[in-house]
Amino acid sequence: MTASAPASAPESTPEPAPSAAVPRYSPVAMALHWLLALLIIATFAFGVYMADLPFSPSRIKLYSWHKWAGVTILLLSTLRLLWRLGHRPPADAPMPAWQARAAHATHLLLYVLFFAVPLAGWAYSSAAGFPIVWFGVLQLPDFVPVDKTLADTLKEAHKLLAFAMAGLVLMHIAAALKHQLLDRDGLLLRMMPARR
Repeated sequence: MTASAPASAPESTPEPAPSAAVPRYSPVAMALHWLLALLIIATFAFGVYMADLPFSPSRIKLYSWHKWAGVTILLLSTLRLLWRLGHRPPADAPMPAWQARAAHATHLLLYVLFFAVPLAGWAYSSAAGFPIVWFGVLQLPDFVPVDKTLADTLKEAHKLLAFAMAGLVLMHIAAALKHQLLDRDGLLLRMMPARR
């Protein structure tokens, strides 16, 4: 009589990382991350909504709000970059080398687009002959001349860069959820305040 093969052990679900053991970003980095995330998502959605509206005083007002948000994103991105350069982030969570490289590449591209998208929008507004008056108080300088052909080119560049950033943001969110829900390695908790 032959002995039956031992039953294989069922695959175990990864245990979630203990919250207290997860290394976290600084409170300032967390605040800038979430504030920028909300502003970028809202400003992108707002831009898509208003792009096809008929010309009217309401549309001009919406464009002004969109520009104000873009300048605010540019300023907050500058603060975030300066903070990042002066404060080392937590070590990478355990993951395959290719995932770590992809994460770093995505972060780098996002930082580039944090600046490229609002700067392209600012340049487009200048070339179109519509100076930006931030919150109706501070008029920003025009750093390109009024030029319709240039304005058309910059408008398209602003649009393409904005959609590229939206795609990267979706990839970033999907990766964070994958780590949190499937890998259960506590990666998302790094950007959350610790529970007391």
